Amino acid sequence: MLKQKTLKDSFSLRGKGLHTGLDITITFNPAAENHGYKIQRIDLEGQPIIDAVADNVVETTRGTVLAKNDVKVSTVEHAMAALYAAGIDNCLIQVNGPEFPILDGSAIYYVEGIEKVGIEEQTAVKDYYIIKSKIEFKDEKTGSSIIVLPDDSFSVNALISYDSKIIPNQFATLEDMNDFPKEIAGSRTFVFVREIEPLLGAGLIKGGDLDNAIVIYERQMSQENFDKLADVMGVPHMNANQMGYINHKPLVWDNEPARHKLLDIIGDLALIGRPIKGRIIATRPGHTINNKFARQMRKEIRLHEIQAPIYNCSEEPVMDINRIRELLPHRYPFLLVDKIIEIGPNHIVGVKNVTTNEPFFQGHFPQEPVMPGVLQVEAMAQVGGLLVLNSVDEPERYSTYFMKIDGVKFRQKVVPGDTLLFRLELLAPIRRGISTMKGYVFVGEKVACEAEFMAQIIKNK
Repeated sequence: MLKQKTLKDSFSLRGKGLHTGLDITITFNPAAENHGYKIQRIDLEGQPIIDAVADNVVETTRGTVLAKNDVKVSTVEHAMAALYAAGIDNCLIQVNGPEFPILDGSAIYYVEGIEKVGIEEQTAVKDYYIIKSKIEFKDEKTGSSIIVLPDDSFSVNALISYDSKIIPNQFATLEDMNDFPKEIAGSRTFVFVREIEPLLGAGLIKGGDLDNAIVIYERQMSQENFDKLADVMGVPHMNANQMGYINHKPLVWDNEPARHKLLDIIGDLALIGRPIKGRIIATRPGHTINNKFARQMRKEIRLHEIQAPIYNCSEEPVMDINRIRELLPHRYPFLLVDKIIEIGPNHIVGVKNVTTNEPFFQGHFPQEPVMPGVLQVEAMAQVGGLLVLNSVDEPERYSTYFMKIDGVKFRQKVVPGDTLLFRLELLAPIRRGISTMKGYVFVGEKVACEAEFMAQIIKNK
């Protein structure tokens, strides 16, 4: 199982803010397990901290703005994309201003900073949210949509469309996050000339220039107005009849705008708070729909916070019933595990097919057969016992005994025809033959039972 990651050391970057024009320094620091992404405004009294999650997004006009108790920080998406693509789960970001520096308008400097200090693996398991069915969010007014489909990893497809001869339709794809540094990170933010005047009027892009954004001139205006806009931006006068890209640095890729939109998607979805395994297909994306989708995903995760293991009945089991009988002393009618489909140093996943022929259904109950809760806990314990016994020599010479059972909850009935999936994880390393585990029993995607228990394996005399 993959582990959580953080930075090996701190690194800092300095630059001006896109919207404020302020000189800003930002520092990325290692953080403890399960810390997540947090942003600290060190320029304010008390140095308040904002959790970098979608629920704290308050504005998406020309960037993603996070806030908590009137404390704001904006333009966070490029840094978030770099952290997420690098697989970093935990980071404390300290900034001495109301926004992150825009740098060159891309995420490349953040990526280079991460690569320079390196990444450190932590002990805690990376908590992926696995997409098991299609989830879709649409904005009927704009025609924007984001769809996420089941996949073995995280990948993104972005399709953009504008009423423009310069970039009418473009698409970009990222199949592997390892390709982010060379394929996506260097793509710069972009703006249309027609948008500049309203943005300046709104008090935004005070720090914008031809070095930190791609400027697209696709609707002709008079030479006089074009010259006035150039004066406001502090750039030389240009020919108003010449359409196209206005930049000091030429495009890195023909579809650089689409690649940047893909970068923004990753940055905004990093605010979900958990890495996901699924394929994102975004049509006409933007910060607004990105954030709405991220919020929907957070709700989805809260509803299914504990996910059932993935079970493919056609795959060869890790342990079949013959191996289970070698490890466990239980026999009919008390052997309650059919096979083990996954096992690791600290976790195990088992399967029990519940049939109407189970002997306990004769009396529990004849008219309404229900699997007794105590037997669900017993089955869970047998699976946990297999995890422990699989690690010792001569397992047939050991027996496992309950010492304590806590926090038992039964959430739904188990009846004939159900397939039970057991997932158990060690809460602490095994010491002196004593193990503590947290276990879940799933029927489909729903938790049927959960418990924590302590057991001891003892060598038979």
